[in-house]
Amino acid sequence: MKELYDMYPGINLQGFKVPEYYNWSMDWIDYLAKTQGDRNALIFYYEGKRRDFSFREISDLSSRFAFYLSEKGVTKGDRILLMLGNVPMMWISVVAILKIGGVIVPTATSMTSDDVKYRIESADISGVITDDINISKFSGMESRLKVTVCAWGNDGKWDTIDHNSLSSIRKLETGEKTRSDEPALIYFTSGTTGLPKMVLHTHSSYPLGHYSTAMWIGIEKNGVHWNISSPGWAKHAWSSIFAPWNVAAATVAFHYEGRFDPAEHLRLIGELGISSICASPTVWRMFIIQDMTAVNLKSLKTAASAGEPLNPEIIARFRDVSGTEIRDGYGQTETVLMVGNFPGVKIKPGSMGKPSPFFRMSIADDDGKRLGNNEEGNIVVETDPERPIPLMVGYMNDEEKNKEIFKEGLYFTGDRAFRDDDGYYWYVGRSDDVIKSSGYRIGPFEVESALMEHGSVVESAAVASPDQVRGAVVKCFVVLKKGIEPSQELADRLSQYVAEKTGPYKHPRKIQFIDSLDQVKTISGKIRRKDLKEMEYGKRKNNLGGIEFITRPLREAKEEDEEDE
Repeated sequence: MKELYDMYPGINLQGFKVPEYYNWSMDWIDYLAKTQGDRNALIFYYEGKRRDFSFREISDLSSRFAFYLSEKGVTKGDRILLMLGNVPMMWISVVAILKIGGVIVPTATSMTSDDVKYRIESADISGVITDDINISKFSGMESRLKVTVCAWGNDGKWDTIDHNSLSSIRKLETGEKTRSDEPALIYFTSGTTGLPKMVLHTHSSYPLGHYSTAMWIGIEKNGVHWNISSPGWAKHAWSSIFAPWNVAAATVAFHYEGRFDPAEHLRLIGELGISSICASPTVWRMFIIQDMTAVNLKSLKTAASAGEPLNPEIIARFRDVSGTEIRDGYGQTETVLMVGNFPGVKIKPGSMGKPSPFFRMSIADDDGKRLGNNEEGNIVVETDPERPIPLMVGYMNDEEKNKEIFKEGLYFTGDRAFRDDDGYYWYVGRSDDVIKSSGYRIGPFEVESALMEHGSVVESAAVASPDQVRGAVVKCFVVLKKGIEPSQELADRLSQYVAEKTGPYKHPRKIQFIDSLDQVKTISGKIRRKDLKEMEYGKRKNNLGGIEFITRPLREAKEEDEEDE
Protein backbone atom coordinates (compact mmCIF):
# COMPACT_ATOMS: atom_id res chain seq x y z
CA MET A 1 0.00 0.00 0.00
CA LYS A 2 3.03 2.25 -0.32
CA GLU A 3 1.52 3.92 -3.40
CA LEU A 4 -1.58 4.95 -1.47
CA TYR A 5 0.49 6.24 1.42
CA ASP A 6 2.80 8.27 -0.80
CA MET A 7 -0.15 9.85 -2.58
CA TYR A 8 -1.92 10.91 0.62
CA PRO A 9 -3.75 13.26 0.91
CA GLY A 10 -4.39 14.18 -2.71
CA ILE A 11 -5.49 10.77 -3.96
CA ASN A 12 -8.79 10.23 -5.75
CA LEU A 13 -9.96 7.41 -3.53
CA GLN A 14 -13.01 6.62 -5.66
CA GLY A 15 -10.75 5.33 -8.40
CA PHE A 16 -8.40 3.33 -6.20
CA LYS A 17 -8.46 -0.41 -6.86
CA VAL A 18 -8.06 -2.74 -3.90
CA PRO A 19 -5.54 -5.56 -4.42
CA GLU A 20 -6.79 -9.14 -4.29
CA TYR A 21 -4.83 -9.83 -1.10
CA TYR A 22 -4.33 -7.35 1.69
CA ASN A 23 -3.51 -7.58 5.38
CA TRP A 24 -3.15 -4.22 7.16
CA SER A 25 -0.95 -5.63 9.93
CA MET A 26 1.62 -7.18 7.61
CA ASP A 27 1.33 -4.97 4.54
CA TRP A 28 1.29 -1.70 6.46
CA ILE A 29 2.33 -1.90 10.14
CA ASP A 30 5.20 -4.31 9.45
CA TYR A 31 6.17 -2.15 6.47
CA LEU A 32 6.34 0.92 8.73
CA ALA A 33 8.43 -1.05 11.21
CA LYS A 34 10.98 -1.76 8.49
CA THR A 35 11.03 1.67 6.86
CA GLN A 36 10.23 4.05 9.75
CA GLY A 37 10.69 1.82 12.76
CA ASP A 38 11.87 4.51 15.19
CA ARG A 39 8.85 6.70 14.54
CA ASN A 40 6.59 7.02 17.57
CA ALA A 41 3.39 5.00 17.17
CA LEU A 42 1.69 4.99 20.58
CA ILE A 43 1.87 7.29 23.61
CA PHE A 44 0.53 5.53 26.68
CA TYR A 45 -0.31 7.85 29.60
CA TYR A 46 -1.34 6.34 32.92
CA GLU A 47 -1.19 7.64 36.49
CA GLY A 48 0.99 10.58 35.49
CA LYS A 49 3.55 8.45 33.64
CA ARG A 50 4.23 8.25 29.92
CA ARG A 51 5.45 5.24 27.91
CA ASP A 52 6.11 5.52 24.16
CA PHE A 53 6.00 2.64 21.66
CA SER A 54 7.64 2.85 18.23
CA PHE A 55 6.23 1.18 15.12
CA ARG A 56 9.05 -1.35 15.39
CA GLU A 57 7.89 -2.26 18.91
CA ILE A 58 4.25 -2.49 17.88
CA SER A 59 5.18 -4.80 15.00
CA ASP A 60 7.41 -6.95 17.25
CA LEU A 61 4.99 -7.22 20.17
CA SER A 62 2.02 -7.96 17.92
CA SER A 63 3.98 -10.77 16.22
CA ARG A 64 4.72 -12.28 19.63
CA PHE A 65 1.09 -12.07 20.70
CA ALA A 66 0.04 -13.51 17.32
CA PHE A 67 2.33 -16.48 17.99
CA TYR A 68 0.74 -17.00 21.40
CA LEU A 69 -2.78 -16.92 19.94
CA SER A 70 -1.76 -19.37 17.20
CA GLU A 71 -0.29 -21.74 19.78
CA LYS A 72 -3.60 -21.65 21.61
CA GLY A 73 -5.33 -22.85 18.45
CA VAL A 74 -6.68 -19.59 17.07
CA THR A 75 -6.80 -19.90 13.28
CA LYS A 76 -7.86 -17.82 10.31
CA GLY A 77 -11.50 -16.77 10.57
CA ASP A 78 -11.78 -17.30 14.33
CA ARG A 79 -13.62 -14.48 16.08
CA ILE A 80 -11.97 -12.82 19.06
CA LEU A 81 -13.95 -10.61 21.43
CA LEU A 82 -11.69 -7.70 22.40
CA MET A 83 -12.82 -5.93 25.58
CA LEU A 84 -10.11 -3.60 26.91
CA GLY A 85 -9.72 0.02 27.91
CA ASN A 86 -7.16 2.45 26.52
CA VAL A 87 -4.14 0.29 27.35
CA PRO A 88 -1.27 -0.83 25.05
CA MET A 89 -2.65 -4.35 24.60
CA MET A 90 -5.72 -2.87 22.90
CA TRP A 91 -3.59 -1.70 19.98
CA ILE A 92 -1.24 -4.70 20.06
CA SER A 93 -4.20 -7.10 20.03
CA VAL A 94 -5.80 -5.45 16.98
CA VAL A 95 -2.59 -5.83 14.97
CA ALA A 96 -1.98 -9.38 16.24
CA ILE A 97 -5.48 -10.69 15.54
CA LEU A 98 -5.49 -9.32 11.99
CA LYS A 99 -1.97 -10.69 11.47
CA ILE A 100 -3.19 -14.27 11.93
CA GLY A 101 -6.36 -13.71 9.92
CA GLY A 102 -8.63 -13.57 12.95
CA VAL A 103 -11.78 -11.48 13.15
CA ILE A 104 -11.95 -8.74 15.79
CA VAL A 105 -15.20 -8.24 17.69
CA PRO A 106 -14.70 -4.89 19.51
CA THR A 107 -16.68 -4.73 22.76
CA ALA A 108 -16.99 -1.88 25.24
CA THR A 109 -16.06 -2.53 28.87
CA SER A 110 -19.48 -1.20 29.88
CA MET A 111 -21.19 -4.30 28.46
CA THR A 112 -22.92 -6.58 30.98
CA SER A 113 -22.77 -10.36 31.37
CA ASP A 114 -25.94 -10.68 29.30
CA ASP A 115 -24.42 -8.45 26.61
CA VAL A 116 -21.27 -10.54 26.26
CA LYS A 117 -23.23 -13.81 26.35
CA TYR A 118 -25.36 -12.56 23.45
CA ARG A 119 -22.22 -11.59 21.53
CA ILE A 120 -20.43 -14.88 22.19
CA GLU A 121 -23.40 -16.89 21.01
CA SER A 122 -24.42 -14.69 18.07
CA ALA A 123 -20.93 -14.21 16.65
CA ASP A 124 -19.65 -17.70 17.54
CA ILE A 125 -16.75 -16.26 19.51
CA SER A 126 -13.57 -18.37 19.81
CA GLY A 127 -11.58 -16.29 22.27
CA VAL A 128 -11.75 -13.35 24.67
CA ILE A 129 -9.13 -10.73 25.52
CA THR A 130 -10.15 -8.53 28.46
CA ASP A 131 -8.97 -7.15 31.82
CA ASP A 132 -9.20 -8.44 35.39
CA ILE A 133 -12.21 -6.26 36.21
CA ASN A 134 -14.36 -7.73 33.42
CA ILE A 135 -13.38 -11.41 33.56
CA SER A 136 -16.28 -12.21 35.89
CA LYS A 137 -18.71 -11.25 33.12
CA PHE A 138 -17.63 -14.38 31.22
CA SER A 139 -18.21 -16.81 34.07
CA GLY A 140 -19.59 -20.10 32.80
CA MET A 141 -18.69 -19.33 29.19
CA GLU A 142 -14.96 -20.17 29.26
CA SER A 143 -15.43 -23.82 28.28
CA ARG A 144 -16.56 -22.92 24.76
CA LEU A 145 -13.55 -20.65 24.13
CA LYS A 146 -10.16 -21.56 22.67
CA VAL A 147 -8.33 -18.78 24.43
CA THR A 148 -8.99 -16.48 27.40
CA VAL A 149 -6.47 -13.72 28.07
CA CYS A 150 -6.25 -11.18 30.88
CA ALA A 151 -4.34 -8.35 29.19
CA TRP A 152 -4.54 -5.74 31.98
CA GLY A 153 -4.33 -6.59 35.66
CA ASN A 154 -4.20 -10.12 37.02
CA ASP A 155 -7.11 -12.14 38.38
CA GLY A 156 -5.13 -15.36 38.88
CA LYS A 157 -7.49 -17.45 36.73
CA TRP A 158 -6.93 -16.56 33.07
CA ASP A 159 -3.57 -16.40 31.32
CA THR A 160 -2.06 -13.00 32.05
CA ILE A 161 -0.20 -11.41 29.16
CA ASP A 162 0.54 -7.71 28.85
CA HIS A 163 2.93 -5.50 26.90
CA ASN A 164 5.67 -6.13 29.47
CA SER A 165 5.51 -9.93 29.42
CA LEU A 166 5.25 -10.37 25.64
CA SER A 167 9.03 -10.14 25.18
CA SER A 168 9.40 -13.65 26.58
CA ILE A 169 7.18 -15.16 23.85
CA ARG A 170 8.45 -16.25 20.45
CA LYS A 171 7.64 -14.19 17.38
CA LEU A 172 5.34 -15.35 14.62
CA GLU A 173 7.60 -15.39 11.59
CA THR A 174 4.90 -15.36 8.91
CA GLY A 175 1.36 -14.08 9.22
CA GLU A 176 -1.74 -15.35 7.47
CA LYS A 177 -2.33 -14.32 3.87
CA THR A 178 -5.80 -12.78 3.68
CA ARG A 179 -7.94 -11.72 0.76
CA SER A 180 -9.11 -8.13 0.81
CA ASP A 181 -12.74 -9.23 0.92
CA GLU A 182 -12.37 -11.64 3.85
CA PRO A 183 -13.88 -10.77 7.28
CA ALA A 184 -11.75 -8.63 9.61
CA LEU A 185 -14.13 -6.93 12.07
CA ILE A 186 -17.62 -7.50 13.40
CA TYR A 187 -19.30 -4.62 15.22
CA PHE A 188 -22.48 -4.96 17.21
CA THR A 189 -24.63 -1.89 16.69
CA SER A 190 -28.00 -1.11 18.22
CA GLY A 191 -30.94 -0.01 16.11
CA THR A 192 -34.31 1.43 17.05
CA THR A 193 -35.85 -2.01 17.40
CA GLY A 194 -34.67 -5.51 18.19
CA LEU A 195 -31.34 -6.80 19.44
CA PRO A 196 -28.00 -5.35 18.26
CA LYS A 197 -27.10 -6.13 14.66
CA MET A 198 -23.73 -7.47 13.50
CA VAL A 199 -21.90 -5.18 11.07
CA LEU A 200 -19.32 -7.03 8.97
CA HIS A 201 -16.20 -5.29 7.64
CA THR A 202 -13.36 -6.74 5.56
CA HIS A 203 -9.57 -6.41 5.50
CA SER A 204 -9.94 -3.60 3.00
CA SER A 205 -13.16 -1.80 3.98
CA TYR A 206 -12.06 -0.60 7.39
CA PRO A 207 -8.24 -0.32 7.34
CA LEU A 208 -8.06 1.27 3.89
CA GLY A 209 -11.30 3.17 4.29
CA HIS A 210 -9.94 5.19 7.17
CA TYR A 211 -7.59 7.10 4.92
CA SER A 212 -10.76 9.11 4.40
CA THR A 213 -11.00 9.67 8.16
CA ALA A 214 -7.36 10.74 8.40
CA MET A 215 -7.87 13.24 5.59
CA TRP A 216 -10.93 14.73 7.27
CA ILE A 217 -9.30 15.14 10.67
CA GLY A 218 -6.11 16.47 9.06
CA ILE A 219 -3.77 14.11 10.91
CA GLU A 220 -0.16 14.86 10.01
CA LYS A 221 2.53 12.26 9.35
CA ASN A 222 4.75 13.73 12.07
CA GLY A 223 1.85 14.65 14.32
CA VAL A 224 0.49 13.45 17.64
CA HIS A 225 -3.17 12.57 17.41
CA TRP A 226 -5.61 12.12 20.28
CA ASN A 227 -9.03 10.61 19.86
CA ILE A 228 -10.95 10.95 23.12
CA SER A 229 -13.04 7.81 22.97
CA SER A 230 -13.62 4.49 24.72
CA PRO A 231 -12.61 1.25 22.98
CA GLY A 232 -15.30 -1.08 21.73
CA TRP A 233 -17.12 1.54 19.70
CA ALA A 234 -16.52 2.29 16.04
CA LYS A 235 -15.28 5.81 16.75
CA HIS A 236 -12.31 4.37 18.65
CA ALA A 237 -11.17 2.24 15.73
CA TRP A 238 -11.81 5.14 13.36
CA SER A 239 -9.60 7.69 15.00
CA SER A 240 -7.49 5.95 17.65
CA ILE A 241 -6.13 3.12 15.51
CA PHE A 242 -6.60 3.09 11.74
CA ALA A 243 -6.67 6.79 10.79
CA PRO A 244 -3.51 7.91 12.66
CA TRP A 245 -1.48 4.82 11.86
CA ASN A 246 -2.50 4.98 8.20
CA VAL A 247 -0.44 8.18 8.00
CA ALA A 248 2.28 7.03 10.44
CA ALA A 249 1.24 9.47 13.16
CA ALA A 250 1.50 8.81 16.88
CA THR A 251 -1.77 8.06 18.66
CA VAL A 252 -2.54 8.62 22.34
CA ALA A 253 -3.84 6.05 24.84
CA PHE A 254 -4.90 7.82 28.03
CA HIS A 255 -6.02 5.24 30.58
CA TYR A 256 -7.80 6.54 33.65
CA GLU A 257 -10.15 5.15 36.25
CA GLY A 258 -13.18 6.99 37.56
CA ARG A 259 -15.13 9.82 35.99
CA PHE A 260 -14.09 11.80 32.93
CA ASP A 261 -12.12 14.88 33.96
CA PRO A 262 -12.35 17.58 31.25
CA ALA A 263 -9.78 19.82 32.96
CA GLU A 264 -7.21 17.00 33.01
CA HIS A 265 -7.85 16.20 29.35
CA LEU A 266 -7.40 19.86 28.38
CA ARG A 267 -4.13 20.02 30.34
CA LEU A 268 -2.76 16.95 28.55
CA ILE A 269 -3.22 18.57 25.13
CA GLY A 270 -0.29 20.84 25.94
CA GLU A 271 1.74 18.33 27.96
CA LEU A 272 1.65 15.65 25.24
CA GLY A 273 2.00 18.11 22.38
CA ILE A 274 -1.25 17.11 20.70
CA SER A 275 -1.43 18.43 17.12
CA SER A 276 -4.81 16.92 16.13
CA ILE A 277 -7.75 15.91 18.25
CA CYS A 278 -11.12 14.25 17.74
CA ALA A 279 -13.87 14.07 20.35
CA SER A 280 -17.60 13.64 20.68
CA PRO A 281 -19.96 16.62 21.06
CA THR A 282 -20.35 15.77 24.74
CA VAL A 283 -16.62 16.24 25.33
CA TRP A 284 -16.55 19.54 23.42
CA ARG A 285 -19.48 20.82 25.47
CA MET A 286 -17.63 19.92 28.66
CA PHE A 287 -14.46 21.61 27.41
CA ILE A 288 -16.01 24.99 26.72
CA ILE A 289 -17.33 25.38 30.25
CA GLN A 290 -13.79 24.95 31.62
CA ASP A 291 -11.29 27.78 32.00
CA MET A 292 -9.53 27.15 28.68
CA THR A 293 -7.41 30.29 29.06
CA ALA A 294 -5.52 28.48 31.82
CA VAL A 295 -4.26 25.66 29.56
CA ASN A 296 -1.69 25.50 26.77
CA LEU A 297 -3.35 24.74 23.43
CA LYS A 298 -0.57 26.09 21.19
CA SER A 299 0.36 22.67 19.77
CA LEU A 300 -3.19 22.07 18.50
CA LYS A 301 -3.47 22.52 14.74
CA THR A 302 -6.69 20.76 13.88
CA ALA A 303 -9.81 19.53 15.70
CA ALA A 304 -12.76 17.38 14.72
CA SER A 305 -16.06 16.24 16.21
CA ALA A 306 -17.77 12.92 15.55
CA GLY A 307 -20.67 10.91 16.88
CA GLU A 308 -23.48 13.34 16.13
CA PRO A 309 -23.62 16.91 14.79
CA LEU A 310 -21.94 19.54 16.93
CA ASN A 311 -23.85 22.74 17.58
CA PRO A 312 -22.37 25.82 15.83
CA GLU A 313 -22.32 27.74 19.11
CA ILE A 314 -19.86 25.24 20.64
CA ILE A 315 -17.61 25.50 17.58
CA ALA A 316 -17.59 29.30 17.84
CA ARG A 317 -16.80 29.33 21.55
CA PHE A 318 -13.86 26.92 21.19
CA ARG A 319 -12.48 28.83 18.21
CA ASP A 320 -12.63 32.13 20.10
CA VAL A 321 -10.42 30.78 22.87
CA SER A 322 -8.10 28.34 21.06
CA GLY A 323 -7.99 29.75 17.53
CA THR A 324 -8.75 26.25 16.23
CA GLU A 325 -11.92 25.46 14.28
CA ILE A 326 -13.71 22.24 15.22
CA ARG A 327 -14.68 20.56 11.96
CA ASP A 328 -17.74 18.36 11.96
CA GLY A 329 -18.01 15.07 10.10
CA TYR A 330 -20.53 12.33 9.44
CA GLY A 331 -20.13 8.58 9.26
CA GLN A 332 -21.44 5.36 10.77
CA THR A 333 -20.36 2.05 12.25
CA GLU A 334 -21.36 0.66 8.86
CA THR A 335 -18.94 2.97 7.03
CA VAL A 336 -16.07 5.35 7.65
CA LEU A 337 -16.18 9.15 7.27
CA MET A 338 -18.69 9.85 4.51
CA VAL A 339 -19.27 13.61 4.67
CA GLY A 340 -17.06 16.14 6.39
CA ASN A 341 -15.64 19.60 6.69
CA PHE A 342 -12.19 18.89 5.27
CA PRO A 343 -9.09 21.02 5.95
CA GLY A 344 -8.78 23.90 3.51
CA VAL A 345 -12.42 23.73 2.44
CA LYS A 346 -14.72 26.61 3.37
CA ILE A 347 -16.86 25.80 6.39
CA LYS A 348 -20.52 26.67 6.60
CA PRO A 349 -21.34 26.68 10.33
CA GLY A 350 -23.83 23.93 11.13
CA SER A 351 -23.21 22.01 7.91
CA MET A 352 -21.94 18.42 7.77
CA GLY A 353 -19.63 19.49 4.96
CA LYS A 354 -19.05 17.79 1.63
CA PRO A 355 -18.74 14.11 0.62
CA SER A 356 -15.47 12.26 1.17
CA PRO A 357 -13.47 11.30 -1.96
CA PHE A 358 -14.37 7.69 -1.16
CA PHE A 359 -18.11 8.16 -1.65
CA ARG A 360 -20.70 9.28 -4.18
CA MET A 361 -23.49 10.66 -2.02
CA SER A 362 -27.04 11.67 -2.83
CA ILE A 363 -30.33 12.67 -1.24
CA ALA A 364 -33.23 10.37 -2.16
CA ASP A 365 -36.83 9.73 -1.26
CA ASP A 366 -37.96 6.43 0.26
CA ASP A 367 -38.25 4.84 -3.20
CA GLY A 368 -34.71 5.76 -4.21
CA LYS A 369 -35.61 8.72 -6.43
CA ARG A 370 -32.75 11.23 -6.30
CA LEU A 371 -33.85 14.62 -5.03
CA GLY A 372 -32.62 18.05 -5.99
CA ASN A 373 -30.85 20.69 -3.96
CA ASN A 374 -32.64 21.99 -0.86
CA GLU A 375 -35.01 19.01 -0.78
CA GLU A 376 -35.00 17.02 2.44
CA GLY A 377 -34.66 13.26 2.09
CA ASN A 378 -32.63 10.19 2.97
CA ILE A 379 -28.84 10.35 2.96
CA VAL A 380 -27.80 7.60 0.57
CA VAL A 381 -24.58 6.18 -0.88
CA GLU A 382 -24.41 5.27 -4.56
CA THR A 383 -23.39 1.60 -4.84
CA ASP A 384 -23.89 1.16 -8.59
CA PRO A 385 -21.86 0.69 -10.74
CA GLU A 386 -19.06 0.60 -8.14
CA ARG A 387 -19.42 -0.18 -4.45
CA PRO A 388 -17.33 2.13 -2.21
CA ILE A 389 -14.34 0.47 -0.54
CA PRO A 390 -15.28 1.41 3.06
CA LEU A 391 -18.90 0.26 3.00
CA MET A 392 -19.72 -2.74 5.19
CA VAL A 393 -20.50 -6.09 3.60
CA GLY A 394 -23.86 -5.98 5.37
CA TYR A 395 -25.59 -7.09 8.53
CA MET A 396 -24.72 -10.69 9.33
CA ASN A 397 -27.61 -13.15 9.47
CA ASP A 398 -30.16 -10.45 8.66
CA GLU A 399 -31.05 -10.59 4.97
CA GLU A 400 -34.37 -8.85 5.57
CA LYS A 401 -32.59 -5.78 6.94
CA ASN A 402 -30.00 -5.90 4.16
CA LYS A 403 -32.77 -5.81 1.55
CA GLU A 404 -34.25 -2.81 3.31
CA ILE A 405 -31.05 -0.73 3.25
CA PHE A 406 -29.48 -1.92 -0.02
CA LYS A 407 -31.90 -1.17 -2.86
CA GLU A 408 -32.17 0.79 -6.10
CA GLY A 409 -28.37 0.88 -6.40
CA LEU A 410 -28.15 2.71 -3.07
CA TYR A 411 -27.23 2.20 0.55
CA PHE A 412 -29.79 3.91 2.79
CA THR A 413 -28.02 5.26 5.88
CA GLY A 414 -31.17 5.80 7.96
CA ASP A 415 -30.33 9.50 8.32
CA ARG A 416 -32.00 12.49 6.74
CA ALA A 417 -30.52 15.73 5.40
CA PHE A 418 -30.66 18.17 2.50
CA ARG A 419 -27.95 19.38 0.13
CA ASP A 420 -27.63 23.09 -0.60
CA ASP A 421 -26.74 24.74 -3.92
CA ASP A 422 -23.02 24.64 -3.09
CA GLY A 423 -22.99 20.89 -2.43
CA TYR A 424 -22.93 21.11 1.38
CA TYR A 425 -25.00 18.60 3.34
CA TRP A 426 -27.17 19.72 6.28
CA TYR A 427 -28.17 17.12 8.85
CA VAL A 428 -31.82 16.85 9.89
CA GLY A 429 -31.79 13.71 12.07
CA ARG A 430 -32.25 9.97 12.13
CA SER A 431 -35.25 8.94 10.08
CA ASP A 432 -36.93 7.77 13.28
CA ASP A 433 -35.88 10.90 15.23
CA VAL A 434 -37.61 13.38 12.95
CA ILE A 435 -40.54 15.01 14.76
CA LYS A 436 -43.81 15.20 12.83
CA SER A 437 -46.08 17.92 14.23
CA SER A 438 -49.22 19.32 12.54
CA GLY A 439 -47.94 18.10 9.17
CA TYR A 440 -44.48 19.65 9.62
CA ARG A 441 -41.26 17.63 9.71
CA ILE A 442 -38.90 19.01 12.35
CA GLY A 443 -35.29 17.93 12.74
CA PRO A 444 -34.20 17.72 16.39
CA PHE A 445 -30.69 18.99 15.70
CA GLU A 446 -31.89 22.39 14.48
CA VAL A 447 -33.93 22.90 17.65
CA GLU A 448 -31.05 21.77 19.88
CA SER A 449 -28.58 24.04 18.08
CA ALA A 450 -30.82 27.06 18.60
CA LEU A 451 -31.10 26.29 22.30
CA MET A 452 -27.32 25.96 22.59
CA GLU A 453 -26.96 29.55 21.41
CA HIS A 454 -28.89 30.76 24.45
CA GLY A 455 -26.57 31.72 27.26
CA SER A 456 -28.33 29.64 29.90
CA VAL A 457 -28.13 26.22 28.18
CA VAL A 458 -25.31 23.66 28.47
CA GLU A 459 -26.96 20.78 26.61
CA SER A 460 -30.32 19.76 25.21
CA ALA A 461 -32.18 16.99 23.39
CA ALA A 462 -35.34 17.40 21.33
CA VAL A 463 -37.88 14.62 20.78
CA ALA A 464 -41.51 14.11 19.84
CA SER A 465 -44.09 14.20 22.62
CA PRO A 466 -47.69 13.03 22.01
CA ASP A 467 -50.40 15.67 21.52
CA GLN A 468 -54.08 15.05 20.80
CA VAL A 469 -54.42 17.95 18.36
CA ARG A 470 -51.06 18.07 16.59
CA GLY A 471 -50.21 14.38 16.77
CA ALA A 472 -46.92 15.34 18.39
CA VAL A 473 -45.16 18.46 19.65
CA VAL A 474 -41.51 19.28 20.23
CA LYS A 475 -40.29 18.56 23.73
CA CYS A 476 -36.80 19.48 24.90
CA PHE A 477 -34.81 18.05 27.76
CA VAL A 478 -32.55 20.90 28.86
CA VAL A 479 -29.46 21.04 31.09
CA LEU A 480 -28.85 24.55 32.44
CA LYS A 481 -25.59 26.21 33.39
CA LYS A 482 -24.65 26.15 37.05
CA GLY A 483 -26.39 28.85 39.04
CA ILE A 484 -29.37 29.19 36.71
CA GLU A 485 -32.66 27.95 38.16
CA PRO A 486 -35.53 26.43 36.17
CA SER A 487 -38.72 28.46 35.95
CA GLN A 488 -41.83 28.94 33.84
CA GLU A 489 -40.47 32.28 32.70
CA LEU A 490 -37.20 30.73 31.51
CA ALA A 491 -39.07 27.93 29.69
CA ASP A 492 -41.17 30.51 27.85
CA ARG A 493 -38.09 32.57 26.96
CA LEU A 494 -36.28 29.54 25.59
CA SER A 495 -39.30 28.51 23.55
CA GLN A 496 -39.59 32.01 22.09
CA TYR A 497 -35.86 32.09 21.39
CA VAL A 498 -36.08 28.90 19.32
CA ALA A 499 -39.14 30.24 17.47
CA GLU A 500 -37.23 33.37 16.49
CA LYS A 501 -34.17 31.39 15.43
CA THR A 502 -35.80 28.53 13.52
CA GLY A 503 -39.43 29.36 12.77
CA PRO A 504 -42.60 29.36 14.90
CA TYR A 505 -43.62 25.75 14.22
CA LYS A 506 -40.27 24.35 15.49
CA HIS A 507 -40.19 25.79 18.98
CA PRO A 508 -40.47 23.45 21.99
CA ARG A 509 -43.95 23.35 23.52
CA LYS A 510 -42.67 21.32 26.48
CA ILE A 511 -39.38 21.74 28.33
CA GLN A 512 -38.09 19.44 31.05
CA PHE A 513 -35.14 20.91 32.95
CA ILE A 514 -32.83 18.13 34.18
CA ASP A 515 -29.38 17.90 35.77
CA SER A 516 -27.77 15.67 33.14
CA LEU A 517 -28.38 13.71 29.94
CA ASP A 518 -25.73 11.11 30.80
CA GLN A 519 -28.32 8.42 31.53
CA VAL A 520 -29.48 8.49 27.91
CA LYS A 521 -26.10 8.63 26.18
CA THR A 522 -24.03 5.90 24.61
CA ILE A 523 -20.44 5.57 25.82
CA SER A 524 -19.37 7.37 22.63
CA GLY A 525 -21.46 10.41 23.59
CA LYS A 526 -24.50 10.02 21.34
CA ILE A 527 -27.84 10.93 22.84
CA ARG A 528 -30.28 8.04 22.62
CA ARG A 529 -33.30 10.07 21.55
CA LYS A 530 -35.18 6.81 21.14
CA ASP A 531 -35.04 6.34 24.93
CA LEU A 532 -36.34 9.87 25.53
CA LYS A 533 -39.14 9.39 23.01
CA GLU A 534 -40.15 6.14 24.68
CA MET A 535 -40.34 7.99 27.99
CA GLU A 536 -42.74 10.46 26.41
CA TYR A 537 -44.93 7.73 24.98
CA GLY A 538 -45.03 5.72 28.21
CA LYS A 539 -42.92 2.84 26.96
CA ARG A 540 -40.11 3.61 29.38
CA LYS A 541 -40.05 5.18 32.84
CA ASN A 542 -38.93 8.81 32.91
CA ASN A 543 -36.39 8.72 35.73
CA LEU A 544 -34.40 11.79 34.69
CA GLY A 545 -35.92 13.92 37.44
CA GLY A 546 -36.06 17.67 37.15
CA ILE A 547 -39.17 19.68 36.42
CA GLU A 548 -41.29 20.05 33.28
CA PHE A 549 -42.98 23.20 32.03
CA ILE A 550 -45.55 23.60 29.27
CA THR A 551 -44.51 26.68 27.34
CA ARG A 552 -46.75 29.62 26.63
CA PRO A 553 -48.40 28.80 23.24
CA LEU A 554 -49.50 25.30 24.24
CA ARG A 555 -50.40 26.38 27.76
CA GLU A 556 -52.61 29.21 26.47
CA ALA A 557 -54.28 26.89 23.97
CA LYS A 558 -55.15 24.46 26.74
CA GLU A 559 -56.48 27.27 28.91
CA GLU A 560 -58.72 28.40 26.04
CA ASP A 561 -60.02 24.86 25.60
CA GLU A 562 -60.85 24.70 29.31
CA GLU A 563 -62.72 28.04 29.12
CA ASP A 564 -64.76 26.80 26.13
CA GLU A 565 -65.80 23.78 28.15
